[in-house]
This record gives sequence, structure tokens and C-alpha cells, in this order.
Amino acid sequence: MAAAEEAPLTGVGLAAAPEAAPAGWTVITVTVEGAAANLGKGFGHKGGGYLCVSRGGAQAPVVTDVQVLSDRSPQPAGYTRASEFPEPRPGVSRKKRVYVKLVPPGAAGTALLALQLSHKSRALPQHLRIGEIGNFALWCKKGPVLHSSPPPVPSPRTISAGLKQLSLQAPDSDPRSPGARSSVRHEALYDTANIYGLSAMDGVPFTLHPRFESKLSSGSNAVLADLNMKSLADIEEEYNYAFVVERTAAARLPPSVC
Repeated sequence: MAAAEEAPLTGVGLAAAPEAAPAGWTVITVTVEGAAANLGKGFGHKGGGYLCVSRGGAQAPVVTDVQVLSDRSPQPAGYTRASEFPEPRPGVSRKKRVYVKLVPPGAAGTALLALQLSHKSRALPQHLRIGEIGNFALWCKKGPVLHSSPPPVPSPRTISAGLKQLSLQAPDSDPRSPGARSSVRHEALYDTANIYGLSAMDGVPFTLHPRFESKLSSGSNAVLADLNMKSLADIEEEYNYAFVVERTAAARLPPSVC
């Protein structure tokens, strides 16, 4: 019972009889002295009335204040009439009216944890006197609203030395180390930004055709002996072409139209 009382109240109501309160509502049937907590006929019920309270879920609005006023007093701003079970009949007079203030749990710093009725001349420690209702004094106990804590954040996992050896990342991340410099050169070679600095022969190893290996091994003069050297005049004479046919065809006049 002590654990339930620490939960904030989510509703305050008036019941015509203890059995009239709906499920989920707790009826205050006795005072702190142990006397019957019947509020009397001043609440429009033949058999009197009883205070009742409810404690809802974690997201339900909580009761942060209760006021007991005469029926001639205006309704306070931000307050609502306490629920009545059964619904009140129209035109029934009330000597006193109960108003409650409901606030979302995330916006409430404190809320009502319990309501108690006592003799008018008695004082209740750790309780706040609200006023008088029926032949009793109404007291409330307030406390902080315990907000739900955020979900725990998992701590980052550490990688063991064995897993680091299986990683594709180079173990030496120092850019000044030789391994890092070679890695940078390797990445720069295949970088698309440097594609125009490469030629088609880059990376192709040079090898000599077997036809010239024996001649090259006997000396460089043997290779040069097979070369036929031609002068500019020899080249012009060999490839001289007068373009006579082309010039004749270009000089012919087009046929006349008859």
C-alpha cells in the first residue's frame, strides 16, 4: 500500500456510495481516526457521498491541486469539476464543490500523492490542509513526480588485438611512416583525378623481341648494320607523285547544257 501511495493521483471524484465508484477508483470510506467518511447529504445524494481517487498510467495527467469552494464561487481558471458517480442530476444543489487541476506528467514538478479526511480540529503531519468538506477537514500529501528515465545508452565496444589483425585497415595510420606514404602513392596511382597523368604504357614491363636478342648480344653494331639509312632526297624521290591525274580532272570544264 505504501508503494501505491507514492504514485501521483490522476483523478479525484465523488461517489454516491462506495459501490458506485467505477473500477480503478479507490473510495475513502474512513477518516484517519477510523470514523465513517460519509460527507453527508450536502452533495445531492440521499445517502450522502464519498471522496474517491484514482491512479492511472504513466502518461495520464496528474492532480497537482485540489480546491473546495462554495457553490456560489466561480470555477477557478485551469481547474475542472471533480467527477461524480453516478452523473449528477441537473438542478441538484451543492453546498460545496470540488475542483481539481490536472497537468501532464512531463510538465508537473509536484503532484498529490494522497487525500485524507480527519476531524476538523485535528492536524496531520506532512500533509497540507485544503479546506473543509462535509463535517471533515480535507488534507493532501504532495510529492515530486518521478519521470521515467531515458533508455540506457550502450557503451562503445572495444576491438581486441586479434580482431584488429583481421581488419582491412592498415595498422600504421601515421602519415609520416613509410607504410602510410606507400599507401598514399598507391591510392594516388588509381585516383581518377590523376587519370590524365598516366599513359597507355605505364606499368607495362619492357622486353626485347627474341629476334633481336642474338644480335644485341653480339654487339650494337650488328643491330645497326640492318638499318637502311635514307636521306631526305631519297625519301622525296621514292615517294614523289606529281598528281597529274588529279589536276587534269580538276581542270576539266563541266559539260554544257543543251
